[in-house]
Amino acid sequence: MNEEFLGHLLYVSCTPDPQVQDLLAERGWTVSTVESLRDGQRLLAKEPITVGLFDFSSGYTVQQIAAFETMFTAPRVGWVITLSEAQLAQPMVRRLIRLYFLDFAILPCPARRIVGSIGHAHGMITLDQSAAELAPADDTEMIGTCDAMLSMFRSIGKVAQTDAPVLVYGESGTGKELTAASIHRRSIRRKGPFVTINCGAIPHTLLQSELFGYERGAFTGAHQQKIGHVEAAHGGTLFLDEIGDLPLESQVSFLRFLQERKIQRLGSHEHIPVDVRVISATHANLEDAVRAGTFRADLYHRLCVLRLEEPPLRSRGKDIEILARHTLERYRADSPRRIRGFSEAALEAMYSYHWPGNIRELINRVRRAIVMTEGRVITPADLELEHCVDDRVGTLVDAREAAERHAIEDALLRHNSRLNQVAQELGVSRATLYRLMQTHGLRARASHPTPGMSTDTNGCGHATGIKGDGAELHDAELHHAKAAGMDRPADVYLNALSGWKKP
Repeated sequence: MNEEFLGHLLYVSCTPDPQVQDLLAERGWTVSTVESLRDGQRLLAKEPITVGLFDFSSGYTVQQIAAFETMFTAPRVGWVITLSEAQLAQPMVRRLIRLYFLDFAILPCPARRIVGSIGHAHGMITLDQSAAELAPADDTEMIGTCDAMLSMFRSIGKVAQTDAPVLVYGESGTGKELTAASIHRRSIRRKGPFVTINCGAIPHTLLQSELFGYERGAFTGAHQQKIGHVEAAHGGTLFLDEIGDLPLESQVSFLRFLQERKIQRLGSHEHIPVDVRVISATHANLEDAVRAGTFRADLYHRLCVLRLEEPPLRSRGKDIEILARHTLERYRADSPRRIRGFSEAALEAMYSYHWPGNIRELINRVRRAIVMTEGRVITPADLELEHCVDDRVGTLVDAREAAERHAIEDALLRHNSRLNQVAQELGVSRATLYRLMQTHGLRARASHPTPGMSTDTNGCGHATGIKGDGAELHDAELHHAKAAGMDRPADVYLNALSGWKKP
């Protein structure tokens, strides 16, 4: 008997299978069985559950499985479902499996098959917890589990070990200041101050004095000495947000400071040594500004020793839902109602929306929805995203084509266009995947994760084309795809449509 303790498992079933229970105990699992949603929620609140097994085939209805949605969204719990082949054919069940379950098993099957799926779910949750250790958990830090954010977390860990200047690129609202603060907290300067100045929020006439300070009597109204932001950051980190808005005259003074590591207050002849690390951020393209003559090339090269790129929210896939649920938990107390979560339509609307304001906009919409919702579930109307819910009536062929395209796009995004993994997940050959991508006008990005990746989108629609260098479909490959996959079997088509691989 294996005495190694693997974890605590929640078994939801009307008629638990004793063979499964015995085998789980033999493998080192502590198993708690429940039948109702209320008992399951109570156990999740009291015990450190890591994996849940939902036995749909034991007598639950489709309406009941939908009611269990609040339990399936519990954090740090991986779910496995067992069901019959007839139950799997129901569209609502397939959608719920794709949203909330890490694996499924079609009954009848051996008990070891179910236990194997539970082991797979446990492994995936363990990986997520390892990734969460890279991503700090408090509200002032970044949250993300997609490949782009995990790459960003690794980069933050690397640049924090050095004192070189860092330039953070990213659209407005992506969390550039949080990245700078995260670098500071992991650096040798973490006990020093973290001073922020927004170069775009201060009038150009005052920026010089705000940066370097001034002496009493330096100008009319200077009744006492003032320490500037640069000097205030001595021994710590100075974060310059929107550095692209720095006027040319201030660029000259700041470049001199970076070269000499000394400042001179306005109205003073004294040179004061200052020891700071400089992190700057911008949403603008500084290379273009250098070419246009509005930003000094020598200052740009001083600031951009190390470069990080924040990925836009629309390219972060499942992180959209994770961030929305995190915001809901943080601000849930703003509503007198006991809000259970987001409706399925609300989640679809959030995935479809372009998010021009990125994370800042998502937080704003969710907070407003928490206060304004009339029910216990947040809907697209509460988020003011009802225009992103496609309620058009189309043919069955249109629906299948849209679902097929959506499944391929999501898989390409999840796997960063690694076509072998995409084809494996969709349950098709690589040649068939090529043909499907050509049919839907999709192209793969370069097959390595790159923070800041983007897709061509149009407002609320999904990506209209995924483009990149090094992954274009060549004529020879297309010919091979057509030759190998002109006629797909019906089961392969359904696998591609649903986005899963049958175990």
